[in-house]
Amino acid sequence: MNGDKLLGQTGEWLELMARAQAVAQRSQEQMVAKATGGEFSVVDAKSVSEAYLKAMAEVLQNPMVAAQYTQRLWLDWATAWQNAWLGKTEAPKDKRFRDKRWDADPLNRGLRDSHLALEAATEDFLSRLPEGTKDSLRVKFYTRQFLSALAPTNNLMLNPAARERFVETDGESLLDGFRNLVEDLERGDGRLDINTTDASAFEVGRDLATTPGKVIYQNELMQLIHYEPITETQKKRPLLFVPPWINKYYIFDLKPENSLVRYMLQQGHSVFLISWVNPTEAHADMSFEDYMKLGPLAALDAMGKATGEKKFDILGFCIGGILVTATLALLAARKDKRIATATTLATMVDFTDVGELGVFIDRDRLLVLREHMKEKGYLENYHLQDMFSMIRENDLVWSFHVMNYLMGRKPPAFDLLYWNSDSTRLPAAMLLWYLEKIYIENGLRQRGHLSMDGTPIDISKIDVPFFVLATKEDHIAPWQSIYPSTRLLGGDVTFVLGASGHIAGVINPPAERAKYGYWTRDDYPTDPDTWLEGAEFEAGSWWPVWSEWMDAHDTNEAVPARHPDKGKLKPIEDAPGSYVRAK
Repeated sequence: MNGDKLLGQTGEWLELMARAQAVAQRSQEQMVAKATGGEFSVVDAKSVSEAYLKAMAEVLQNPMVAAQYTQRLWLDWATAWQNAWLGKTEAPKDKRFRDKRWDADPLNRGLRDSHLALEAATEDFLSRLPEGTKDSLRVKFYTRQFLSALAPTNNLMLNPAARERFVETDGESLLDGFRNLVEDLERGDGRLDINTTDASAFEVGRDLATTPGKVIYQNELMQLIHYEPITETQKKRPLLFVPPWINKYYIFDLKPENSLVRYMLQQGHSVFLISWVNPTEAHADMSFEDYMKLGPLAALDAMGKATGEKKFDILGFCIGGILVTATLALLAARKDKRIATATTLATMVDFTDVGELGVFIDRDRLLVLREHMKEKGYLENYHLQDMFSMIRENDLVWSFHVMNYLMGRKPPAFDLLYWNSDSTRLPAAMLLWYLEKIYIENGLRQRGHLSMDGTPIDISKIDVPFFVLATKEDHIAPWQSIYPSTRLLGGDVTFVLGASGHIAGVINPPAERAKYGYWTRDDYPTDPDTWLEGAEFEAGSWWPVWSEWMDAHDTNEAVPARHPDKGKLKPIEDAPGSYVRAK
């Protein structure tokens, strides 16, 4: 390295150190605020500590189990190193170690295999904790977080690819990595906001959410978009998309090649879509019931005025699907027959087992959350991002730690991750009610437990044909908790299980080379795993299956294509509208 280059690096290191010191001071102030109760934290140190104390007491009741674990750990660890030096190992399927350099020499193999042995032995040991308790779930979860952090892939000196890049770049990769770290800390104002995609590659309305349409109605919670037709004629019944309000609506309308909105327009549907507002202090008192009345119910009224139709199809995704289900239960109680078919994607109706999300939510945490939201009236968007990322820590945290900080690279452009980072705030009243009544009390599946607009609801009274999609690797809505829809809903239910996860399994467009597939079965035994054992797997997208299902439930003659600027409601602005752009 020449002198000028070294001097330039030294100057930049000093500048970055000063910026890091400034952001560290802000981070320290935030930590003090959290410690004094002024800030909500996803990780509750008190409940985690109590969980480990109870687990320790459980272990001490049978010290032989702990001794056996220690013995197995050391034996497996030693065997891993021995086999690594003798060349008797095989490359694991673990994505963290897919780089061939982990198999290149005994040292790398030993680091890899000994860590995997530690994880396997610990998982086996923790499997002996009592099943089904919140404390056991927390111990298993946070122990995994700790072990994932310890992986040799995350250490510059132990990761062979990072070491090699450091040498090849004369240390510039480390400088680049530190710069990325400081920028992520500055963007999070003291909180580490890990960059997961090239945000400069996307702009809503330019690269994403580009399907032509008009905003034809709006209120304080949503804008209603009516999309321009692609076909000369359309289905008689308009189709309403109800997205989640945790993120922006354009999960349904990413790039043209993976836009579900565009796909359904191509199938001849007249598509309408709700674009939720990004809440501020002014929305603090907005309830789940408000989201129903000002969301799908208001949208259906507007669609009726715009088209003159009295029958509609409806789709909801994630919490938007929960809202759709509750809305249908209210309509059923009121003998309102406006909905002809319903579809939910990645939507739980049974919260008996919520998977690892249960680590973060209980009644004690609700009290903390309520106190935190008193002043602002909403929950900041990054809290849910952090929670969901921790559930898939190796994919959504540590892989970017390696790329951004150890390798000193910038993440590539990826539309799904851009959308994932473009999340929204959540109003206090809605969130607290939802977490207590639907999440903790599991009120949606209990007849009459919940009331909407003064009317007790019962989802077993919903008698419209229902298409239910779950995804096999969903870390937010476990498919086993979606499957009970086949028994709890009153109408005819078609259940499809897609491959992959919460987002990628849903946004799986038809293509010449299918990326993921799906499982189907005509009958629905009580146990979801039994259903899967007898289900048939098909390669390809579930979108055509849904489209065919929609066609099978529609005997109406086609109507001339509906243009949003020719309807009975005057367009307000062009899609994607202004609500979706609010940060």
